[in-house]
Amino acid sequence: MLKKLSQRLLLALCLGAGIAHAELPRDYKVILLTENFPPFNMAIDDKNFARDDSIDGISADIVREMFKRAGIDYTLTLRFPWDRLYRLTLDKPNYGLFSTTYTEERKPLFKWVGPLAKTGWVLLAAPGNDIKVSSLKDAAKYRVGAYKNDAVSQHLESQGLEPLNALRDQENVKKLVRGQIDLWATTDPVGRYLAKQEDVSGLNTVLRFNDAELYLALNKDTPDEVVERLQKALDQMRADGFIDDITENYL
Repeated sequence: MLKKLSQRLLLALCLGAGIAHAELPRDYKVILLTENFPPFNMAIDDKNFARDDSIDGISADIVREMFKRAGIDYTLTLRFPWDRLYRLTLDKPNYGLFSTTYTEERKPLFKWVGPLAKTGWVLLAAPGNDIKVSSLKDAAKYRVGAYKNDAVSQHLESQGLEPLNALRDQENVKKLVRGQIDLWATTDPVGRYLAKQEDVSGLNTVLRFNDAELYLALNKDTPDEVVERLQKALDQMRADGFIDDITENYL
């Protein structure tokens, strides 16, 4: 009787281990996509196409370590524009996209691992511009530039605004200083980083209207085992100080 009980206990433990660490196919690989979104992910040569080690940034370094610790293979490609990457990840199994802002509207569209980092959404005005707004409703009377299919742009549209969307967020820096838009809706600190690259400084923060978190968004058909392993690895990285060290290295 004791022998049978021991056998059952051993079988239960084995089954439990199998549930916790389900095997993935040997050739399983996640196809990771990202864009130029400094300082979180960017091409080392500042171009709009890069692969693997030619990509750096806070989120890129975190994601690499996360996949390494989780024991999951991947490829990493930086492309343009964001709109195309977003739709590919929506449509294709085993695709993943970062740094993706987590929103309630997007929540059911993907499986999520994160947060990788935290950011804020802001309205910026050109140096010397004294525009004052107290809410997004106030901003509706101005020409607001944004980044097509970015979470900031989607949020503005959900609030009844009609942003002038660009395919590259860098374009909004030039539009702002040329007077083609009155306000630039972007992510902080990304906006200031992009402006600095265009030799533009002294932008005025007119309104901070949201705090956001950046995640890895995975296609909905991604196995739960993959999501769980990655999240566990990320949680460990946060606990042992890896994420703080990487963030401080860039900022």
